[in-house]
Amino acid sequence: MNPTLLLGVALLALGLVSCENPADKTTDASVKDSVAKTNTGAEGGVKYTFTPNSKIGFVGSKVTGSHTGGFKTFTGYFTLKDGAPVGNEHKVVIDMSSTFSDAEKLTGHLKSADFFDVEKFPQTTFDVTSLQKTAEGAYTVSGNFNLHGVQKNITFPATVSKEGDLVKIAAKFDINRKDFGIVYPGKAEDLIRDEVVIDLALEAKPEA
Repeated sequence: MNPTLLLGVALLALGLVSCENPADKTTDASVKDSVAKTNTGAEGGVKYTFTPNSKIGFVGSKVTGSHTGGFKTFTGYFTLKDGAPVGNEHKVVIDMSSTFSDAEKLTGHLKSADFFDVEKFPQTTFDVTSLQKTAEGAYTVSGNFNLHGVQKNITFPATVSKEGDLVKIAAKFDINRKDFGIVYPGKAEDLIRDEVVIDLALEAKPEA
């Protein structure tokens, strides 16, 4: 093959890779209106609170590439009985001022009114409203997600595993930021995609 043509093909391939949407590889969370919650089904359960090993991350992308980030400070708990989550007493509370990303300038922009508007909306919460077991260690989770002052009920798949006193809950899905009033488009030649991947790797122990 002509070397110039080969180089062109290689550059084109690299361009296509950089333009991939990370959300194409994850499950779209179902988004509906928020629902009224009454705590149910947790009788006899044990409250598990997050350990410092827990992580909440995200991936956002533009037409030219993607950025990773997450939150350094958050609290939460799950309720388990006989090693499995029960009822709907499960909650996550995120301190939005702890937002970080892979670029310092971007981190500041994410905290601004263009995105999370941390000064106005200092907390994000996810409050589980229902759990449905779909297979051994696999669940469909629904909960009221309050982000950027907008509350919706979202549903996504998650896995749960228990080893000794440790419980690990993992989920990877994507949401549409515009469903939560985050509409900043980005530059005309470098538009920001609507989908954001959420990556949960939560670890919990029985509450002391």
